[in-house]
Amino acid sequence: MLLPGIKPSAITQRLQPITSMVLLLLFSFLDLRCFGTLPGHLRFPKTTDGPEPGDIMAQTVSQFVWERLHEWGVRRIFGYPGDGINGLVGALDAMKDKFEFVQVRHEEMAGFMASAHAKFTGELGVCLATSGPGASHLLTGLYDARMDHMPVLAIVGQQARTAVGAHYQQELDMTSMFKDVAGAFTGYAMVPAQVRHLVDRAVRIARGNNRVTALVFPNDLQEEDMVEPPRKHGAVFSGVGYSRPKIVPAQDDLQRAAEILNSGKKVAMLVGAGCKGATDEVIDIADKLSAGAAKALLGKDVLPDDLPWVTGSIGLLGTKPSYDLMMECDTLLTLGSGFPYSEFLPKEDQARGVQVDIEPEMLSIRFPHDVNLQGDVALTIAALLPLLEQKTDTGWRDDIASWKKDWEETLRDRAMVEANPVNPQRVFTELSPRVPDRAILTSDSGSCANWYARDVQMRRGMMGSLSGGLASMGAGVPYAIAAKFAHPDRAVIAMVGDGAMQMNNMAELITVAKYHRKWANQTFVVCVLNNEDLNQVTWEQRVMEGNPKSEMTQRLPDVPYHKFAEMIGLSGIFVDDPERLGSAWEEALSAGRPCVLEVKTDPEVPPLPPHIKFEQAKAFMTSAMKGDPNEAGMLTGAAKQVMSKVFADD
Repeated sequence: MLLPGIKPSAITQRLQPITSMVLLLLFSFLDLRCFGTLPGHLRFPKTTDGPEPGDIMAQTVSQFVWERLHEWGVRRIFGYPGDGINGLVGALDAMKDKFEFVQVRHEEMAGFMASAHAKFTGELGVCLATSGPGASHLLTGLYDARMDHMPVLAIVGQQARTAVGAHYQQELDMTSMFKDVAGAFTGYAMVPAQVRHLVDRAVRIARGNNRVTALVFPNDLQEEDMVEPPRKHGAVFSGVGYSRPKIVPAQDDLQRAAEILNSGKKVAMLVGAGCKGATDEVIDIADKLSAGAAKALLGKDVLPDDLPWVTGSIGLLGTKPSYDLMMECDTLLTLGSGFPYSEFLPKEDQARGVQVDIEPEMLSIRFPHDVNLQGDVALTIAALLPLLEQKTDTGWRDDIASWKKDWEETLRDRAMVEANPVNPQRVFTELSPRVPDRAILTSDSGSCANWYARDVQMRRGMMGSLSGGLASMGAGVPYAIAAKFAHPDRAVIAMVGDGAMQMNNMAELITVAKYHRKWANQTFVVCVLNNEDLNQVTWEQRVMEGNPKSEMTQRLPDVPYHKFAEMIGLSGIFVDDPERLGSAWEEALSAGRPCVLEVKTDPEVPPLPPHIKFEQAKAFMTSAMKGDPNEAGMLTGAAKQVMSKVFADD
């Protein structure tokens, strides 16, 4: 029924604009459905059989992140929860059949474990932390990875996007904070459609360049529905996948390198972590050149120590034959090493040099090599070998073997010198022949690294590592935990000082207690050197600065580490008698569960450098004259080590 005075044609005219708008919206909706560009919560399957390709069904940003990382091959995450990553944690928990989450005691340990995971597997290490302090706690562990060129991805939370810039609780400037440690790439997610390429770039850059990368996810974004990038200007479509290329230097450069190596009469090799996986190739080129080889500490497991021309570690923690090798050579071949201390390398005018490294920025920064080759060590050696002449003169290698034999006797003599109560060197010489085949060794920083470097002999199949470039305290136990998760069938042994143990390693024993039943091989030993002293720094104060030991900074409380282990369900052994060391190691290695072996060691046994300079001796005596609190023990301990053969004979 029409209202009085209104004609039908007038009503039609009034409805036309409304009808047109409704039809336009309807066709727009259908058009968006056809091209699959609606947000997930507005999209519907086109048939009752299920969604068509391109449809996204109620997937959150967090779920997408983990699915994408799984596509990239990630299977293990080290981390600690918090409300800044609740969305990510919830999605991870829903996918626990696809991932293994290792809950640490502190986020710094998650960073160390991710770094160690990369070292012991060659894979991407991944760590997860909440916003604010959780993210900042990661930094030291991430710097460990950055300094040692390990691929690690850090995933961290952030406050809601609406709060950023408001000086909100736990709101940090993540981009600025990660700018250095993850300078290769830090992705800050702002909208769901951006997440796909951020994840892909972070993983590819980390793996392709052996770098640390980071991804920052505001907590409100984590819970949003994931959407595909729109098919329009300003959006990108990234993909999964990376294969490492074969990098070999140009033939002309290989020929120049061969000319130098062929002309050398006394070739010395410096072998680093870049040689891992290339043991056979390194041995082949050493035999072709009749060379001797010293090992940077991160390359300790590259060559077995039973080869007579392998002189062991180099540097402050190194051996005398490694020092003599470098001081007497006329040619230096550096393979995959960024060893930092140039004073332990040949003088500039003494030797010609060739260097091989996968990273061009590491070439010729320690020694002015004549030929610098960017390339994979194994592939480059394979390309070099046909160009090299077989050296037949054995005189150089005979000298090296003689130096090594004398040094091994010196090490044994020093380890057997009486101390109060236990000589720390003997802890390691007693361990060395008892290390199980294929074991993985980790060391913390400090004086224990000296004895690990010199007194533990590596055999084929063993692995070992520590915090190299960063040389951080606190990495020994988290490294061992990561090694055990990566290789649960292998024995793992960590060597730690009491300073690092008190700093953070002790807490990570709780992580061991939480997870060890998952491991097929229960041999997991943490050896703690308890000398109640920050020993490495104490000796640096004496020898480098000429100052006496500072009691207020160096003295540590005496803690019963073995009893703490027993309290949390692990095995504990205490040794204060050197004659019990051998049997104690055997007991620890066969305990059937993780074990803490605590040894009461003498802090006055000096970690002597391979070559004592006049300035060091002078500083040492100056520190004594200033009234060192342990003057008598310090002088006696140093004298016994310097005169070790005399004392051993007595």
